[in-house]
Amino acid sequence: MTEESPVGAVRRWPRRLRRLAVAGLVVLVLASCPWLWTALSARGHVYEAADAPTADVVIVLGTAVAADRQRPGDRLAGRLDTAAELVASGRATVVLVSGDGGGASGDEPTVMTSYLTERGVDRRRVVADPFGLDTYDSCARAREVYGVERALIVTQSYHLSRAVTLCRHLGLDVDGVVARCDGCGPALLAEKSVRDYFASGKAAWDALRGRAPAVRSPADPAVQNALRS
Repeated sequence: MTEESPVGAVRRWPRRLRRLAVAGLVVLVLASCPWLWTALSARGHVYEAADAPTADVVIVLGTAVAADRQRPGDRLAGRLDTAAELVASGRATVVLVSGDGGGASGDEPTVMTSYLTERGVDRRRVVADPFGLDTYDSCARAREVYGVERALIVTQSYHLSRAVTLCRHLGLDVDGVVARCDGCGPALLAEKSVRDYFASGKAAWDALRGRAPAVRSPADPAVQNALRS
């Protein structure tokens, strides 16, 4: 048995590299399928605030509050400011603030409610869901607990396609509205976009298995009552 010459080994490398490149491309495509699902499913359902359609309800997704635990963080304030703008322009009537009432940074829905009322939104038109523990739960509970069928949903651009796709998958007729993101520099936006790319895998898995929300609650008429107030 003769040993392979160094020249022969070198000649084999391009073929091996091509195989590795193809395998890597296949892995990348498969890994990107959940993100592509969210991006493509949300097409035609994402708007700037000035161009948004109308809906009785606008859902605002929670995120971290400020260090004092009394004020919203910059990204959350941007979402709330956008929702207040939608109410002021007549594009929505009731705001459903959905977040973690026991979050690590503070009580998101309580902070969100206070901030909106300070900006002129009628307190009777704000409904708080303290068990919107993630995007999937916020969408599921909006429909199952609060009886929402049609809504706008507000969050930053890097998160919006996933939010719209999950809500629509769960039976809500939603359109997404891009929230302001004052203070969001390029580095933060890049970081959040990468995080959302990987979060789309969990979103697809939750949708595929029809996961129930982490907290199950009886039907709550608060949104319908707010619309009648």
